[in-house]
Amino acid sequence: MKRALITGITGQDGSYLAELLLAKGYEVHGIVRRVAMEDPEHRLWRLLPFKDQLHLHAASLESYPSIYQVFCKVRPQECYHLAAQSFVAYSFEDEFSTLNTNINGTHYVLAALRESVPDCRFYFAASSEMFGRVRETPQTERTPFHPRSAYGISKVAGFELTRNYREAYGLKAWSGILYNHESPRRGFEFVTRKITSHVAKIKLGLAKEVSLGNLDARRDWGDAREYVGAMWTMLQQEEPDDYVIATGEQHSVREFAEAAFASVGLDYRNHVTLDPQLLRPAEVELLLGDASKAKQKLGWSCQATFKELVKDMVEADLLALSTSRCQ
Repeated sequence: MKRALITGITGQDGSYLAELLLAKGYEVHGIVRRVAMEDPEHRLWRLLPFKDQLHLHAASLESYPSIYQVFCKVRPQECYHLAAQSFVAYSFEDEFSTLNTNINGTHYVLAALRESVPDCRFYFAASSEMFGRVRETPQTERTPFHPRSAYGISKVAGFELTRNYREAYGLKAWSGILYNHESPRRGFEFVTRKITSHVAKIKLGLAKEVSLGNLDARRDWGDAREYVGAMWTMLQQEEPDDYVIATGEQHSVREFAEAAFASVGLDYRNHVTLDPQLLRPAEVELLLGDASKAKQKLGWSCQATFKELVKDMVEADLLALSTSRCQ
């Protein structure tokens, strides 16, 4: 039985990846904060349906000794490093913690891996935010980086650390440059879930409007459940490499809101207000990925359509709110 270790297992991607690996017969381990162990109902909510099948370890990405101890204990064959401060807007408010957690955390994981289980296959969760002010459209694995936030900068650093450990020490390390990927498990602080959760509230009469920032920002949105499959597929390859994972389609925040409200028979223009305080100091206007390499070498391509994804998220939020009101 293969053993896999996931950092960030409590997040959207981590929870879906854990489910995928369990279905494939893996022994799945995850690193979580100690406070999560003490408050599982709230902090481990995405994992609760299958938590008893997991092996969770309390450790901090800010502590190399704690990370090293987990690696020595688990000795995984595969490691998926997903943990990060990943909310871009927050990275403008607290650049120091974002850079410290994301860069040092990745460095600690790579160093611990090299010292304890150098044959372990490693996946780093890179991000389309690394491209920032894009030099070309669509973006490929060869497009130069120009990050526009502390989060994007931290991901570039993690990407380069991963590549350096691969080239300098022979670590079997992959980076997945994932474009925006959403699901009903997306955090409420992200604009997509903010929209779908408010659509549900408005439909049920619990709210009247939702405040948004830049409606014209365009993104390449895919389904997180399909994207974690790409992560796993990468680590099954013989040679480590870097891959863009994207749909190849772009839609604006305005289009997302329009589709979300339309799925419940409402017009977004009657419920969306603009809040200048929600604008980024340095905006990333357009991101569009070219996943041709992933399709050719991994056999991966996205299947869910944009409207299907939006509708699925709205329906999940409607169901959750309706259920909570009946209890």
